[in-house]
Amino acid sequence: MSEQTNNIPEKDLASNWVSSSKFLFYLHVFCILAFVLGGCYRLYDQGYKGKPDVEVQGSSQYKPDYK
Repeated sequence: MSEQTNNIPEKDLASNWVSSSKFLFYLHVFCILAFVLGGCYRLYDQGYKGKPDVEVQGSSQYKPDYK
């Protein structure tokens, strides 16, 4: 019975905090990297389409035209 309680697997995340913290660190790095790359792809895919042709009133321009 005592042999079963002393036999702790080395790769168990609950008992080995060094391997679990390394695993969680790489998991966080992967998730952040995936989030950043996904955002960059989204910006690339739906990028700036160009300056739209907008009609602006004469009184709202930088040098306004008054009647």
